[in-house]
Amino acid sequence: MRPGIDRALGRTWAVALVTVIALMANITYVQGFEAQDLRDDSLNARRLQDRFKVDRGPIVADGERLAWSEKTDDDRYQRHYKDGPVFAPVTGYFSVFSQTGLEEAANHFLDGTDDRLATRNLVDKILGNPVPGGTVESTVDVKAQRVAYEALKSSGVRRAAAVVLDADTGAVLVLASTPSYDPNDVSVLDGEKAEKEFKQLNSEKLKPLLDKSTRELFPPGSTFKTVVAASALEAGASESTKVKAGRSYQPPGGGQPIANDAGDIGGSCDLSQIPLIEAYAQSCNTTFAYMGAEEPGNDAVHKVAGEFGFGDRIEYADGLLSAASSFPTTDQPVLSALGSIGQGSTVATPLQMAMVAGGVLNGGEVMQPHLIDKLRAPSGSTVDTISPKRMSRALTSDQAKQMRDMMEAVVDHGTGKSLKGTSILGGKTGTADVEGAAYNDRWFIGFGPRKDPKYAVAVMTEAPGYGIESGPIAAKIIDALGD
Repeated sequence: MRPGIDRALGRTWAVALVTVIALMANITYVQGFEAQDLRDDSLNARRLQDRFKVDRGPIVADGERLAWSEKTDDDRYQRHYKDGPVFAPVTGYFSVFSQTGLEEAANHFLDGTDDRLATRNLVDKILGNPVPGGTVESTVDVKAQRVAYEALKSSGVRRAAAVVLDADTGAVLVLASTPSYDPNDVSVLDGEKAEKEFKQLNSEKLKPLLDKSTRELFPPGSTFKTVVAASALEAGASESTKVKAGRSYQPPGGGQPIANDAGDIGGSCDLSQIPLIEAYAQSCNTTFAYMGAEEPGNDAVHKVAGEFGFGDRIEYADGLLSAASSFPTTDQPVLSALGSIGQGSTVATPLQMAMVAGGVLNGGEVMQPHLIDKLRAPSGSTVDTISPKRMSRALTSDQAKQMRDMMEAVVDHGTGKSLKGTSILGGKTGTADVEGAAYNDRWFIGFGPRKDPKYAVAVMTEAPGYGIESGPIAAKIIDALGD
């Protein structure tokens, strides 16, 4: 072959080689890096079919698999959930229609398309091999979660939720809700069967698909007095400052007078003045209604509520947002007074109220809640570890110490004194009337264990009775964490 022809052929082969390399690079880029965008394209007709062709990674906690996939005879992968109703607020579900919980927050990591796994899975992608997803390790304490769920379920209440946070790190240790549902029932591969199950669950009055611990709002009752007391401290009061009390309080401008609980008639709340710590320990409605309506007033309470997280949807995993708790901004004293005792327009999630207790225990710092501890590659190597993050400072360390003293007084000799001697060191009871219903939202928030308090807890149960009835459930959960 002549030299000129050799050179021409050489150039042709070189161009062809470059073209092939470029094509492979483009395929690699599309498959390895743009795949996530393609899968997110709502016009991609293959998306629903592809969902079950992926070997999604497991969701684990304390070494236990809470969610995992198993291959079926038709080369699809069926999702399975251990103790489904117990861990449903944590795992969520992965169905033909959608996903929730950690299945949603870590969706791309679980299905292997997360950028942090892209280079690790690149060879498999190019060769067309099945690409396994990564492992999500949750912060949840499996024993305490089971104890919480069983305690709520067996209490015979209408609706209930429990949240426990590590006050120092924000790690979510318990996220329990009832009535619950079984993710196994809605994650079946049969679309018609899944749709039927969804319709049934959505038709139920108490909405079992709606997580009561993060996504549903309830009037917090007297537990909100923790926020109001904190606003008084921020305005210059101390735990020993004498504050207004009395048998009833008439907000300026009229409206229904606010009275103390019937059980306190003739007690310390009926005095004209009382130390702040005692007003809090005995849960004097008149004191805190006055504080919200007049001094320090609506703006001060609203400010501190915001520093604890009120007004915002709290992110507790990537893209997982709670409902936004709220305290009314108003120039009508009667509305502010009612809101300051946790009634009226004031509503909160159990997650939010656990954050209030956690902020007090953590020296005034409110930590960002997080439900994920680590992300691991299929090989087991750590891809990411979630570090603690401060969300805000609600109180100075001195103010937090005084607020902690007040919460301990509740358990020592106040409305929570029946918990004295349990694992609960400090807390606040709360009872909120549910309009037109024969039941109350019964709250307890607090911290423990007694010897080394590091956990913040919030329990809400909906039934006739008072907030203190949720206290023993909180103690059981703290006991489980201490074992």
